[in-house]
Amino acid sequence: MNLAVLCREPSSYDTLTLEDVPLQALGPDEVRVEIYAAGINFPDILMSAGKYQLKPPLPFTPGMEAAGIISELGTNVRTHNVGDRVMFRAWHGCYAQQAVVPEAELLPVPKNFSFAEGAAFIVATATATNALLQRGQLKPGEALLVHGAAGGVGLAAVEVGKLLGATVIATASSAEKLAVAQARGADYLINYKHENFQARVMEITNGKGADVILDPVGGDVFEQSMRCIAWGGRLLVVGFAGGVIPAIKMNQPLLKCFSIVGVRAIEHAKQNPQEGQAYRQWMLHWANQGRLRPHISQVFPLKQYQDAMRLLATRQAVGRVVLEVRSE
Repeated sequence: MNLAVLCREPSSYDTLTLEDVPLQALGPDEVRVEIYAAGINFPDILMSAGKYQLKPPLPFTPGMEAAGIISELGTNVRTHNVGDRVMFRAWHGCYAQQAVVPEAELLPVPKNFSFAEGAAFIVATATATNALLQRGQLKPGEALLVHGAAGGVGLAAVEVGKLLGATVIATASSAEKLAVAQARGADYLINYKHENFQARVMEITNGKGADVILDPVGGDVFEQSMRCIAWGGRLLVVGFAGGVIPAIKMNQPLLKCFSIVGVRAIEHAKQNPQEGQAYRQWMLHWANQGRLRPHISQVFPLKQYQDAMRLLATRQAVGRVVLEVRSE
């Protein structure tokens, strides 16, 4: 049997249950992974409430990423071995002791990474890398504004932005969160609870505005971002953690000729496998160089999955929150 978190009826993470479920059969191109850690992501919360664009067949196990050790190989698997340390992403299924994973989805855990770090790396870092490297085409010397800069995607974007040679402006809601962004390389810090970020960005950029804006928040943040973006800039829509999907006033992109660009890293890799492989290899390279690494604020045992999800849902987390399934 496999101990797993189950969503039997989409409602809230508070209604999820921890149950023993039968082991999934292994296909010829798949491996079985004994999960040591699973990352918590905001889509897990939305999916559990039936509010995400993907609605898996019921019952399902939440969890988009995990890390662990291969325990069994399908008959066609040739490039991996039992005992390999791997990490992977999926749309769901990772809040569990075991998962069956297509071989093509496996990545090696970077050297010097713990399983917790491996489980917290792929989704946020892939989103930031795909957003800035490919969708936003961020160039050296450009000004990058990162909203939610103390979140998982935000902190990854700070690091990716610096690797790409940008000047990084980070926004967050507290001095504690901004300190973490600064430690990861942010050049300018804006506490939006006490400062008007729109005015501050224009001041920092000498009236030009930010060339690229990464927005995982939505709502009023998106509205104000349109007023401090540079002519010809790129406004990257990552998500709506603030809970409000904004309406777009099209006169603003018309007047400033800026682009509004959606970011869905997993779907991008599916639609264009070569580009998906390119951004994955880019981020793995820098992870192995010690230049990309997730900031994990808290680790919970699997049985405390609701506490872990609540921390993220209430936007109290700094960086990443992880479930420990097995001890290393």
